[in-house]
Amino acid sequence: MSRIFSGIKPSGDLTLGNYLGALKNFVALQDEHDCFFCIVDLHAITVAQDRLELRKRTKDIAALYLACGLDPNKATIFIQSEVPGHAQLSWMLECQTYYGELSRMTQFKDKSLKDGTAGLSSGLFTYPVLMASDILLYDTDIVPVGEDQKQHVELTRDIVDRFNNRYGDTFVKPDLFIPKVGARIMDLQDPTKKMSKSEENDKGYILLLDDLNRIKKKIMSAKTDSDNLIKFDKDNKPGISNLLSIYSVITNKSIESLEEFYVGKGYGDFKKDLAEVVVSFIQPIQDRYNEIRNSKELDDILDEGRDLANKLAFKKVKKVEHKIGLGRKRKK
Repeated sequence: MSRIFSGIKPSGDLTLGNYLGALKNFVALQDEHDCFFCIVDLHAITVAQDRLELRKRTKDIAALYLACGLDPNKATIFIQSEVPGHAQLSWMLECQTYYGELSRMTQFKDKSLKDGTAGLSSGLFTYPVLMASDILLYDTDIVPVGEDQKQHVELTRDIVDRFNNRYGDTFVKPDLFIPKVGARIMDLQDPTKKMSKSEENDKGYILLLDDLNRIKKKIMSAKTDSDNLIKFDKDNKPGISNLLSIYSVITNKSIESLEEFYVGKGYGDFKKDLAEVVVSFIQPIQDRYNEIRNSKELDDILDEGRDLANKLAFKKVKKVEHKIGLGRKRKK
C-alpha cells in the first residue's frame, strides 16, 4: 500500500477552498492508501503568531479533519511540532540544499518583491526544506497538493536525488498528486485570485465554520459577469467558472451536466441552488466539529498519531545521521 503525507498550516480558519482543494481528497485517499495527515504548526511560525491563537487554531483544524471525514482508524493524524524529527531532519536537509534553489521558489520571490527581504525571516526562506522533511520522514510515495505547492514537491524530489547519490539509498522519491477539478478554488469577489482567509474582504471566502446564513449571502453576492450565461470558461468567465467548480466538486456532478441543466436559467437561480448545496454540505461538518472540538476523544487521537509518527520519524532521523556521519559510534 502506497503512503501519502499532507498537511495544513494553522495560520487561520479553514475555508471551503481548503476543503475542496485538500480535505475532500484526504478523505477519499484514506481508503486506498496509508495516510499521514498533519497540522503543520512549525510552518505557521515563519511569521509572528499569537501563541494562544496558534494553539487554538491547531486544535480547530485537527477537529475539522475529523469532522470532514478523516478516520483515525484509517489515517494517522498528528501535530507537526509534537514530532521533533521534522525539525531535526530539516536542518540536515538544509545542508544539502542550495541557496539558488530556495531563492527561485515562487512564493518567496513574490513575497520578497512585494515587501523586500529585510523584514522576512530566514524560516520563510528555508521552509520548503521543512516541507521536504515532512514528506521524507515517512517514506512518502504520493503528496497531494494544490498547484501552488507543485514547485516545493519538485524541490523535494531534487533533494532526494542529491542525497541518495551522495550517501546511498535513503529516501523514497515522492510523486505529486494534483486533483483535476477543484484544486484551486478562487475568491468569490475576485475570481482571478485563490480563495484565502487572508484577504481583507471577507465576502470573498467561505469559512467552514461560518454562520450558515452568512454563507448563503456570500454566494448570492459572488461576482460573475453581465451575460448571465452559465458556462465554464476560465479565461473569459472566471466568476461563474469558479462557482461551477465549487458546485461540481461538492455534488460530484460534471461541469458539463451542470451547464446542460442550467440552460435557459440565470445566475440568480444558479446561485440560489448553489447556496443550498453548500449549506447542506457544511452543516453536518459544523455539527461534528462542535461535538468533538473540546473532547477527550480528540486529544486521544492526536496522542496516538503523535506516538506512531514519532516512532517512524526517529528511525528515519537516525538513519540519516548515520549516513552523514553525525554523532558517535559506540564500541561494543
